[in-house]
Amino acid sequence: MRVGCNNFMKLGGLLLASVCAWYLGSLFAYVIPEDSLSTAFDNLQNLGERPKLKAPPPKRQKCDHWSPCPFGSYAYRLLSGGGKQKTAKICFEDELLISEEKQNVGRGINIAIVDYKSGKTVATKYFDMWEGDFSKPMADFIKNAPQKSLLMMVTHDDGSTKLKEDAKKAIADLGSTEIRNMKFRSSWAFIAAKGFKLPEGIQKEKINHSDRNNNRYGDWPAEIQIEGCIPQNLIS
Repeated sequence: MRVGCNNFMKLGGLLLASVCAWYLGSLFAYVIPEDSLSTAFDNLQNLGERPKLKAPPPKRQKCDHWSPCPFGSYAYRLLSGGGKQKTAKICFEDELLISEEKQNVGRGINIAIVDYKSGKTVATKYFDMWEGDFSKPMADFIKNAPQKSLLMMVTHDDGSTKLKEDAKKAIADLGSTEIRNMKFRSSWAFIAAKGFKLPEGIQKEKINHSDRNNNRYGDWPAEIQIEGCIPQNLIS
C-alpha cells in the first residue's frame, strides 16, 4: 500500500512540475517578444564567426575629383557639352558656375570669370556661335575681365561657325593654343589666368574634333573635360 502511495505522489509531483513548466514557458514567451528570442539565438550562432569588416564609402571630393586638392588650392572641373542633350558644365570649388541646373548654359562658347583672390564669381555668360553676331561681344567680355581673375571656357554644340578673329585673338592672348584650330562642333575646354600665370603642370586646355566615323553622338564628338587644382598663393 505504501508503494502505491509513493507512486501516486511521484505521479502527482511530475504532473505539477509539468504544469509549472508549461505555465512558466507560456509566461516567458508572452513577456519576451519572438523577435528578441530570434535575435538572441542568431547572436549565439554568430559567436564563433569572424566579424565582417566593411570598407567606408569613398568621400566625395570637390567638383567630383577622384582625390582631394591640397590644402590652400582651388578645385576646378570643366566639361564640354556632348551632343545636344548633355550640356556643358563649369565647376569651381564645388560650385556649379555654369550648368543646366542654373539655366545659364547655351549653344556656343560658355565663359565663367572668377576673382582669383576671393574665389568668388565675377560673371558668367554664353555666346551663340551658330546664329547671330556675338564674336565681338565675346571678345569685349573677355577683354573687360578684371586683372587677377580666372577665365574658364567650354563649348556646347558648335563654337566655331561665327567665331571671328577678334575673339580668337582675345582667347589666344590668354594662352590658348587650340582656339585657332576650332572646327565645326569641336568639343573644347580652356582655363586661363589674367594678369598672372598658372602653374605649368595643370590641365589648361583640351580639344576634340567632330569625326563622323568616331563621334560618340552621331554628328557630335564625345564631351571632354579638364580638371585640377590651382594654388591660392600664386600672387600676393
